[in-house]
Parts: sequence; structure tokens; C-alpha cells
Amino acid sequence: MDRVVIVSGGVVGDGEFLRRIIEEAGDPVIICADGALRHVRPLGIVPTYIIGDMDSVDEEELAYCTERGSQVRTFAADKDETDTELALSEAVALNPEEIWIVGALGGRIDHTLANIGLLVTCAKEGIRAWIIDETCAMTVVDTTYECKGRPGDTISLLPLSSQVAGITLRGFKFPLDGATMEVGKPLGISNRLMGEGGTIAVESGYLLVIHNFGREEEL
Repeated sequence: MDRVVIVSGGVVGDGEFLRRIIEEAGDPVIICADGALRHVRPLGIVPTYIIGDMDSVDEEELAYCTERGSQVRTFAADKDETDTELALSEAVALNPEEIWIVGALGGRIDHTLANIGLLVTCAKEGIRAWIIDETCAMTVVDTTYECKGRPGDTISLLPLSSQVAGITLRGFKFPLDGATMEVGKPLGISNRLMGEGGTIAVESGYLLVIHNFGREEEL
């Protein structure tokens, strides 16, 4: 299996963006995390799995999808995992080459941060996972990653572990050689690709790589 697309309950924006992501994924397994069903139903998409405590799912939409083959995994409302975490566990069990997560950003900041942290889970399993929206795509690197893009693309790097050591960057405006990044010192914000790709290598720790699209905004 090449890819699994998880649709989470955060902000998706333009429905056609979601449709395009699913089409670009090829013929993916589609997993909806609970109320994220509201994002796919207007597009006429029937997910492979619907997973969560079902506290925010429209019953008519759920019935429509189950009648057309969606498998439902229902969990108790009082649980330790978020719905997106449960969806990710299902995706990891399928052992795909990649997992693409849409709708994981925006809305509640606690859920956004929790979803970004889930990328570490995939890195530990050796599965490349992405959180994607209309403004950026992000993944976690703990070994080596070949970053593809266009000259001038903005790439930001942030540690997800307390410290990330042995960071080497090649093909970037601001190269690094065996550097260390620590939480609380955003050294890696707003680097840029010099060509159509660059190499990111990490010796230890988990490094969040954010490939930004579109308009530049600085805080």
C-alpha cells in the first residue's frame, strides 16, 4: 500500500483542495476521524474507515457511508486518545509508505499541537507522514530527508524533542553542519531552498520540517 489519507476534524478550507489531495494520493485508503466526515461527504467521497467516539458525526451521513461500504470503529467517549490519534493508529497498522493528514490544523490550538506531535509516532514506526493544508506541508525527520521544492521556497525547522543534535543542511540559504536545536530558540525559522532540493540530516532527536507555501508573513 502506497498511501493512507487521514481527514481530521480541524480546518480544511476549500473542499476542492481536499479533493485534489486525495486525487494526488493515487488510490489511497481514506480514514475519517469522527466529525471529519463533514469534510468528505459534500465531495461525494465515501471513506474506507470512520473512526472515533462518534460524538460529532451526523447520523444520516454515517448511515449513507456505511451503506456504501465504510467500516466504522466506535470508541467510548471517555478515552485517552484523540480521534485523530485513533485514526493514525489504524493507518500505521496498514503499514503504508506514507500517511497524509488533512484537517489537522486550525481551530483549537491544543488539538493542533497534539496532531503535530503525532508525526513523531510515525517517525518512530519508520513511516513518512505529512500534515498538509493550503499554507504548508510538514513532516518529522529523525535521520535523513531529501526536501524537494522550488528555489526560494521557505522551509522552517523546529525541534519536537527537547534537543535535536547533529543537524546538517545542504542546499539551503543558511547551511548547517552538525548543529544543535533546542526548544525555546527558534534558530531554524524561515530558511530557504537555493535550488530544487536540499538535504536535511539529523543524528538524534525529532526535527519538524515545515514547507511553507504562498504569502510570507513574519511575526
